[in-house]
Amino acid sequence: MSLANYFASLGRYHVWATNRLITSNLAGLSDEDWHKDCGLYFRSVHLTVNHLLVTDNIWYARFAEGKSLRMSLDTELHTDRAEVCSALAAAVTRWSPWLATLPPERYDGDLAYTRNNGEQVLIPFAPALGHVFNHATHHRGQVAAALTAMAQPGPELDWVYLLQQEARE
Repeated sequence: MSLANYFASLGRYHVWATNRLITSNLAGLSDEDWHKDCGLYFRSVHLTVNHLLVTDNIWYARFAEGKSLRMSLDTELHTDRAEVCSALAAAVTRWSPWLATLPPERYDGDLAYTRNNGEQVLIPFAPALGHVFNHATHHRGQVAAALTAMAQPGPELDWVYLLQQEARE
């Protein structure tokens, strides 16, 4: 499989898994549970979903727009649950169309950006792009675990289930 096809699959997974998480039991959580400190890195489900949106925006700007957003990783972009979930659902859909524009040789290049502290960074493009999707998977897993800890069924988010679904279709 080419890197272009691999990342196209990751882009589809990013949308699929995010939508499964958003349409799972997040809407059914009480406001107390939505904001409760669950011991996650960003404490609550609310702040973790905001972090997913913040980082998706930061990385998309770096990759697709050549911009370095200066934004704290714990920025609360939306206080309203429906707004943050809607914004995240929309944000993840940007990746696949952009990935489709990349020439195959781009994956062999580098990504240059500026960190929040002003440090200039130059890292390999393909592994950095892999980080974007891996990072989101990590935090979606945290939210799913928090749901389980609150006696809510966590959604099945394994990539292999999307691959099986696509194979059946």
